[in-house]
Amino acid sequence: MLLNSHKKTRPYIWSFTTYFAEGFPYSLIRTTSSFFFRDCGATLEAVGLTSLFGLPWILKFLWGPFLDEYGTKRKWLLLTQATLSVLFLIVALLAPFSWATMAIGICFFGGAILAATHDTAIDGFYLEALDKAGQAKFLGYRVMAYRIALMTGSGFIITMGAALNWFLAYLVSALILASLFIFHFLYLPRCETEKNSFQAFNRKIFSFRFIAVLILISVLVFFLHTALTSTNFTDLTNRFPLLQGFSFSSFTGLVLLFSLFLAAGFRKKIKKLILGRSDTFYGKAFLSFVDREHITPIILFIIFIRTGEYMLSSMLAPFIIDLGIKIHYGWICAGVGLPCSIIGAMIGGALISRFSLKRMIWPFLLAQNGSNIMYMALAFHLDSFLAMNNVTNATTDIGLKNLITVASVTGFDQLAGGLGTAVLMTFLMRICRAKFKAAHYAIGTGLMSISGLYGGALSGFLASWLGYGSFFGISFLLSIPGMILIFFIPKLDGEAV
Repeated sequence: MLLNSHKKTRPYIWSFTTYFAEGFPYSLIRTTSSFFFRDCGATLEAVGLTSLFGLPWILKFLWGPFLDEYGTKRKWLLLTQATLSVLFLIVALLAPFSWATMAIGICFFGGAILAATHDTAIDGFYLEALDKAGQAKFLGYRVMAYRIALMTGSGFIITMGAALNWFLAYLVSALILASLFIFHFLYLPRCETEKNSFQAFNRKIFSFRFIAVLILISVLVFFLHTALTSTNFTDLTNRFPLLQGFSFSSFTGLVLLFSLFLAAGFRKKIKKLILGRSDTFYGKAFLSFVDREHITPIILFIIFIRTGEYMLSSMLAPFIIDLGIKIHYGWICAGVGLPCSIIGAMIGGALISRFSLKRMIWPFLLAQNGSNIMYMALAFHLDSFLAMNNVTNATTDIGLKNLITVASVTGFDQLAGGLGTAVLMTFLMRICRAKFKAAHYAIGTGLMSISGLYGGALSGFLASWLGYGSFFGISFLLSIPGMILIFFIPKLDGEAV
């Protein structure tokens, strides 16, 4: 189960600690930062720009191949983890000073690039260290650790910053990351062989060509962002409100999608061009992702399989608030939803490991998308309370029985979501080819985020227009294409796609 490693190493320990280390910086940068800047008096427009911190997670596929070609995933993991701990120590030292807000913003963006690279290294290490049986068995530990990390960042760290001070909050964050680094440095197994050394990577990264490409990308990002936030674009969003839900990250995700389809369509010509050269590991990493049979349904499956779930989750909080039970939102989501999500992921990983993905994919995805139908029935059942709360400022008590029903439906939804996550993570691991595991997993997770970006943007307009009950029904219908694509996905019996 554990490949080429020390017998004393226990995968369930390091699979938990590494994925906690993956989720924690993400929560600090993507969730805590917006709260911090607003608490420091930043304008809403400035807080809105923190959405750009999510850009490296979409673009990480661009540098994913370097993690496969140079060094080992373990070295990349330790390097980025140590650097992140130092970075958050710098943020802690700057936090008490009002003049340092811009510097902290730059630190967060640099941290986002490091954290996205850190994610890719952890995912690649997991695939290297465990065989297919082990990957499925410990999948639940991954998801559980990641969810706990998100709760630690968005709950504990935010509470500490708001109630005490941000210096202490970010200092504790840095100490947590430093402790994880020390543990991983001492106990993380060595299970890889270097293809090329870090020294070779240093020579490459400081080459003229690489610096020129980096400058070009920076200039393009600047001008594209300027264009999208210009007065003309603002006028356009006023005329077409749907565009207000799309960020620069959304457009970048769409470019990624079309680029992959374009590469798939011309893969034979691209393959001939790339294979004619000897120094094209980077190009081969991308080509090997699209150079396979049934690549179109594979890409579409990754994108659409969670469309219904993403749309549902984007409207869950407004639905509960409009029911007049926002005071109960915390314990419903954290006390009921989080444990059920963890249980679902643990059960999902164990059952896939025992019975195979091919046998479990249908029941798990039916459960995941069936929760949309349950919310539809719940919304229609409680429609009178939604109507009353929209007419008057005072909220109407829905009663203990209905409150328990809402909590129960939320619990089932989160449990089913954990099962669905186990399916998707297993499939993403299966499409990673041996030489390019980090790069392929980065591409897969980048594609996975696309339906979340666009589904979330569309959800508010549909719910406002149709009402919650009809919206939840529509979200289920939009999950059907992803399930139909299962018939066109090859080799779900355990072989690599």
